Amino acid sequence: GKRVPEMSLSPVADYLNQNGFVCHFSKDTIGQSAKDAIKNAKAGELVLLENTRFYSQEEDNNSEFSKSIAELGDVYVNDAFGTAHRAHASTEGVAKLFNDRFAGFLIEKEIEFLGKALENPKRPFTAIIGGAKISGKIDVIQELIGKCDNILIGGGMMFTFLKAMGKEIGSSLLEEDKINLAKEIIETAEKSSTKLLIPKDTVVAERFDKEAAFWTVHVDEFPPKRIGLDISTITIAEYSNIIKKSKTILWNGPMGVFEMDNFAKGTISIAQAIAEATDNGAISIVGGGDSVAAVTMAKLADKMSHISTGGGASLEYLEGKKLPGILALDC
Repeated sequence: GKRVPEMSLSPVADYLNQNGFVCHFSKDTIGQSAKDAIKNAKAGELVLLENTRFYSQEEDNNSEFSKSIAELGDVYVNDAFGTAHRAHASTEGVAKLFNDRFAGFLIEKEIEFLGKALENPKRPFTAIIGGAKISGKIDVIQELIGKCDNILIGGGMMFTFLKAMGKEIGSSLLEEDKINLAKEIIETAEKSSTKLLIPKDTVVAERFDKEAAFWTVHVDEFPPKRIGLDISTITIAEYSNIIKKSKTILWNGPMGVFEMDNFAKGTISIAQAIAEATDNGAISIVGGGDSVAAVTMAKLADKMSHISTGGGASLEYLEGKKLPGILALDC
């Protein structure tokens, strides 16, 4: 709803102009500036409009704003999977005003990989779910129970599961209001065909600090007042063995605080196991900003079948939700 200079798209226009394209930039998304930029462009040249987020009407999905954008073009193509879960003017409102509206190649690839993983996966199908909190992954985990052969839990969320199992977790990350939900997830998995695995050991530290002393403990021997920051040897071996036998692998969320070298081993080891499985013919899909950052850091991004560009969008797709930006493309 306001202009933020560092979020301007003008550097993108500069980049295009410096790399063999002719790109006309409009300082506004709609109005005379946009119309003039289009009028001045010749066939084969590009026109880039300013960031739609500078207008409050974008997130409001304002119909008049959508019309003002739609009148600037003849065909609509959406290739931004990362925003397809938002019903905004540029993702939904504008699309509905075109008779000719299409998905770009990236969206096509995202739906192909994510869709196959859910609808007709090669088996065994293993999902690795990590990250800090259960709350952001509840719907995905529940959706995958019964569809996956294995769900491997890691990251900060594992401590809420361990607490639900009656384990000591010291000062580790805990979502106290999600303990009962974690119990329900464990019970639901036990009644299903899906094997839900919770870490058997963890790397603990004296405090949340990259310089803190750390060591490995079994989850039954967790020391009070210490903090768990990664999965460890037994869990890494168990998870890696399952991953290497899998034919479809979905990974969302790191196994520990991988930004700190001392607590990155679990995440890097999982990335290596997925890369090995992929090399042996498995389909691997990595989603979520932290997971993507981890495989990039491990220099294994090119070893994965597909790296999803949509954190929130890929999660909602896996949850079985209909994405507004994709639905709007249906004619």
